[in-house]
This record gives sequence, C-alpha cells and structure tokens, in this order.
Amino acid sequence: MDMTGLADGELTDTLQRLERSIRKASAVGHKLIVETAERSLPGKLGHKTVNKLLIGVLRISAADAAARVTAAKSLGTWHALSGQPLPADLPETAAAQRDGEIGPDHATAIRKVIRKIPHTVSDTDVAVAEEILGELARSATPEDVENAGLDLLAHLNPDGNLTDAKDRKRRRGVKIGRQDTDLMSPIAGELDPKTRALLDPILAKWARPGMNNPDDPESPTGDAEHPNVDRDALVAAAARDTRTTAQRNHDAFTAMFTALLESGTLGSHRGLPVTTIITMTVSQLEQATGVVTTASGGIVPIKDALTLAEKSHPVLVLFDHNGRPLHFGRTKRLAQAAQRLSLIAAEGGCTGPGCAAPATMTAGHHRRDYSKGGKTDIDELTLACDCCHAMVKDGPGGWMTRTAPDGTEYAGRTEWIPPPHIDPEQKPRINHRHHPKELLDRARRKAQARREADAQARREQTKRHDGRGSEGADGNDEIP
Repeated sequence: MDMTGLADGELTDTLQRLERSIRKASAVGHKLIVETAERSLPGKLGHKTVNKLLIGVLRISAADAAARVTAAKSLGTWHALSGQPLPADLPETAAAQRDGEIGPDHATAIRKVIRKIPHTVSDTDVAVAEEILGELARSATPEDVENAGLDLLAHLNPDGNLTDAKDRKRRRGVKIGRQDTDLMSPIAGELDPKTRALLDPILAKWARPGMNNPDDPESPTGDAEHPNVDRDALVAAAARDTRTTAQRNHDAFTAMFTALLESGTLGSHRGLPVTTIITMTVSQLEQATGVVTTASGGIVPIKDALTLAEKSHPVLVLFDHNGRPLHFGRTKRLAQAAQRLSLIAAEGGCTGPGCAAPATMTAGHHRRDYSKGGKTDIDELTLACDCCHAMVKDGPGGWMTRTAPDGTEYAGRTEWIPPPHIDPEQKPRINHRHHPKELLDRARRKAQARREADAQARREQTKRHDGRGSEGADGNDEIP
C-alpha cells in the first residue's frame, strides 16, 4: 500500500506493530532451530552443523547464522532425552521476546552481561539478575540494558575478587578480524594470567625501544639480550625511536613471527612447509604495483610482498588458456607439494560454494572420488576444506563435484552440485569468494548490457516518434 496517506500517528503505530511482529518471528525462529537440531537434521542432509544448514538453505551470512543459533541456545526451549521440555537459559528474556517486547539486540546485551557474572555467584543470584535485565529490556534500549548490567555486575562482585580459573578459561581468546579496505586487520581479546606472564618478558626484549624498528635501518633486530646485538647501536636506536608502546609491540610480533617461520621449527602443514605463501603474476612482479594474496586469504601490497620474498624459494607455475595449471600427472592418492602449490595459485582457497576458507585450511580433493577411479592428476584435483569435503558423499544431502566443461563460462573450474533439498534443479555452483575480480567483471558486463539496452530502447522510441511525425507531415492530417 501507499504509505503517504498515513497520518503521523498511524505511521509510528505501524512501525511499532511491524517491530513487534518481527520480534515474535525471531522467537518462532528459535523453535525451528531447536527442532532442526534435535532431529539431527543437519547430519541427515549432509551439513556438519546447524549453522551450515542455515547458510545453505536460507542463503544468509555466516555471522547471521551464528547469531541465530546462539540466540536459540539460550532462548529456545530444548528437550531432555525423555522429551521433557527444559527451561530456557534466559527464561525472562525468552518470554519478553515471545511477547514481542524485545528484539535480538536486547537479548544480546543481556547475554553479554550474564556471561560476565563470575562463576562463584550463586545460581539464584544469576536468575534474579537475568529477571531484572529481562524486565528492564521491555521498556529500555539495548544500550540502557548493557549500562544497567555494569551496575548489576558491580553489585554482584563489589570487590572484583570473585573471578576464578573457570571464568578466565571461559573468557580467554584472541580475535583477529578481517582485513579492512586499508588492508589493516583489527585484533582484540583477553589473555589469561599464564599467557600474559609468558608474553610480558618476551615483549620486554623484542619490543624494547630501539629494537626491530622497520623505519630505522640501523635498528638491531631480534632479541635485545642476544649476545650479537651491538649495545651502542641499540642505545643510539632507542634515542631515535619515536614509536608508541603499541607500535613497538606490533613490530615485535612481526619480528618474532618472521624468526619463527624462518627457523623451520614449525615443520610442515598439509604437505608444505609452514611459511608464508604469496601468489603474484609476472606482470605484478615487473610493475611492482598493486596487491597480492597469501595462501591464508590475506592481502599484501606488492612492495611488502617483495620484501618478504627476499629470502624466498620462488616457484613458477604455468597456466593453460582456462586458467588451470598445466598437467603434472600423478597416480598416487595424495597430491604432491608441487600440485598443491599450483592449486593454491589457481584457486586461492576452498572451492566449496560460498566458502571463505583460505588455502591453508584446505586439502587436495578429487573431483571424481579416488575410490571410483578418480586420478591424482592436476586437472582432476581441487581444494576443499574439511567441512566442504565432508559434504561430498553418496546418499541424501550429499553434494557432487565435477570439472566445468569446455565452452562454459568457467571452463576448467570446480563445479559443486547441490542436493535437491537446497536446489531442486541442482544447478552447478562455482565459488567466487577467492576470485573477486570475476564478480566485478560480471557486474561490469551486466551494467554495460543494461546501458546498451537502455540506449537501444531510446533509439527505438525516437525512431517511432520521428515516424509518427513524418506521417503527420506527409499526409493530409492537420497538426494543431
């Protein structure tokens, strides 16, 4: 309907009614997720987790799927083996969402506060805290709930001395975010006391003023206490060092990671030495501009990549006209290192549709099952992560893989054929996550085709208009 006819009060009332409906629908979603999990439906349909099933069936993001499953775990009504319903972890919050009084952001704020309550606080006090926050959320914003939660935490633990080892174990973690448009990666987390105790003396030596300064060619590198470090040079470099503590810590990590990778102590991973694998073309190497990709899915400016490559072992991989590596020819079951390097260069990561797993998290996969006659030849191999590899199987819910035939848009690439419950027509899918240029090219072609179609429509419209005008001018009709 046309909303312009609504009065101001009717407009806000409609907004409120719609929001209430959306909130109630989220509660229904929790019930559906619970039912899906308790029936073990993901396993029946070839998905490793409920999250993977939601992504495949609903075409939602991994973050959205994770948020829905997390909400269902704490707000849904689960059942014991006997079928007896179990109380929700956050009963008051669940009831408020079923009533349409609160939304997902309210529930997230409440879960965040409850998670920070020390383990030693009694279950009764935790239940009362959840009830208070759930009731508050019915009339407040998520930000108000979170702020009130801070006061509640201070009341439950006024001296800050109730946190124990179990709480610290639960909260530990380091999260490294995706690279932003400026290629920087955010990092956040919490270290437990043991890890902090191990890290402090390391940073005291590697992040010492004057050490490992990339902007100072005279700065000593490595461990400040190493006997080979020139003390006078270190003192002089420290006097020139204008970095903040955070910047020195960052540069220390860079130096430590470099030393660790060069030491060879990390051994191998999936058949290759543990090291940084960078893919670049000959033209990029000659021009020394742009960005290149790593086997772990990262993006590195070409100048930094060339710096990393100073001590590298280059591998030249030639490609055929379809962009696939030339045939290496092997009859063993496991791919050799040269084949894996070629697959990393060609595919960049897991070829499962929509999968973002980088090449370092994948293994060589036979497009045609080895047990069914598949060969370990480069044109029959692809990269697949453990989760996607498990999806390829016979029976209900199983995916199939094959090589895109010649003459198709992505000839030579790996096509994944979904099971009927995901796509009744079982149209083959290609993963573009590691080839963003393909999506850009496709968008450009569509935009160009649309512009040409619009231009052609305008030409035809002008032609028809001119034709009508000529008919009126040449005939006996009077034109007013």
